[in-house]
Amino acid sequence: MKRSILIPALTAVLSLSASAAPKPLKALLILGGCCHDYAVQKDILKAGIEQRANITVDVCFSEDKSTKATFACYEKENWAEGYDVVIHDECSADIKDVAVVNRILAPHRAGVPGVNLHCAMHCYRTAANFSVPVDSGTDGALWFDYLGLQSSGHGAQLPIAVTYVDPANPITMGFENWTTIKEELYNNIKVHDSAKAVAKGKQGDTETIIAWTNEYGDKKTRVFSTTLGHNNETVSDKRYLDFVTRGVLWATNKIDKDGKPLAGYEAPTAATK
Repeated sequence: MKRSILIPALTAVLSLSASAAPKPLKALLILGGCCHDYAVQKDILKAGIEQRANITVDVCFSEDKSTKATFACYEKENWAEGYDVVIHDECSADIKDVAVVNRILAPHRAGVPGVNLHCAMHCYRTAANFSVPVDSGTDGALWFDYLGLQSSGHGAQLPIAVTYVDPANPITMGFENWTTIKEELYNNIKVHDSAKAVAKGKQGDTETIIAWTNEYGDKKTRVFSTTLGHNNETVSDKRYLDFVTRGVLWATNKIDKDGKPLAGYEAPTAATK
């Protein structure tokens, strides 16, 4: 009699525990366009992020290698619906249509967090002259307002000495400074008041912000960006993938003050893969 009572009770407890476990964060990773090996990097990023946290990464990839690459996912109504975060890693520098850019930004204005990697900083440049500071709140600053920083270009590929400037930030907690292989150091034309630097990069005498957080729009949407990530060797580097994953967790508010994922969002164990 006791055994028959205990079994249903144990089943109920296990069922309750399973239902209480958080679902994986759902991320949309968008890649394609000019100048990078996105066909390989999409797989590196998806696997690297999913191995480091309880995140499921869907990929929206365009094989178009031009500076006017477009993406099927953006053509859908409410294109970011169902996603907890969007990771922009596209390189569409010559998409300048204000209506298109506003469509891409609409979910972020509504509160969907964003993470931006490398050439995403040089996308959707609607300003007539993006090499000089553009006034916030204008059509020319649409993408820059979202990012929190305006960049127009980079110099030659050389190693970048990475320095984490805010060691108390959960994104960088416990990370050690390092030097990349030959990479592109993006310039800083304008840094918005809403942006906060978390890392700087140096090549010779030139030093710029290479990673930062931003609060975007009326919703103060969380946005994390890093200009690192041109070459496959950098993208596959453990230090880079750790950094990007922390950025995703910060953007979705699923990271504690010590830089660890909140309960339920830790890296999946072998048993749960």
